[in-house]
Amino acid sequence: MSAQENFARRDELTGLERLGLRVSAMIKSPLAQFGRKVQIHQLDTDSDQDWDAIMELLSETDGLDMTFCDDGSVILQWDAPKDDDRVIDRGEDVALVDPEEEAPF
Repeated sequence: MSAQENFARRDELTGLERLGLRVSAMIKSPLAQFGRKVQIHQLDTDSDQDWDAIMELLSETDGLDMTFCDDGSVILQWDAPKDDDRVIDRGEDVALVDPEEEAPF
């Protein structure tokens, strides 16, 4: 095997990776984010093993409801995050600013 063939093989995505990217893109789409709902389908090119693996990962996600449809598709729904669900990490090295002090600029 030549170095070029070896390089090309490493760049190929597995079926599971392709399916994961497709489902992720569908979830992240503006329309899905607006409605907090998306319907995903298993394509002919998706193996049952890959599909089952993605379904298992999704089922382990907190706050995600899955509805399995008769046609084999799955509807994913989620609630909008509440203010107390959002975590803001300010880091430990952030200096507190005195609100009475003038800005340095």
